[in-house]
Amino acid sequence: MQYVLLIYTPEPTEEPAPEVLREQMASYDRFTQHLRDRGAMLAGEALDSTATATTVRVVDGRTITTDGPFAETKETLGGFYLVEAADLDEAIAYAAMIPGARYGCIEVRPIWDYASVAGGEPAAASTTN
Repeated sequence: MQYVLLIYTPEPTEEPAPEVLREQMASYDRFTQHLRDRGAMLAGEALDSTATATTVRVVDGRTITTDGPFAETKETLGGFYLVEAADLDEAIAYAAMIPGARYGCIEVRPIWDYASVAGGEPAAASTTN
């Protein structure tokens, strides 16, 4: 089964020191390799800061954009991993290994299985390689 592990951490107020950034990146690299070694890594990306976000809404057929994130929060979505896991317990175990879990939180959500609802072929997002 596929799960997305959403990484929420406090929005930085200043750039971290280079040595802190190097250690954080090395921690994420080790976790990513852990997933790859087990064949669980399907996708993952880091996201730029909320200052670069644009929120899009369609109201009465008009597209309306707003600079910034949808909501003001202390913790922001900083990235994600898409993993293959046997069950929720394994997905939670992976989430607990993500470095950001030590100073933020990780939301674990199963990928919706379109095939089970539509009775047809799975959508590209729900297939594995």
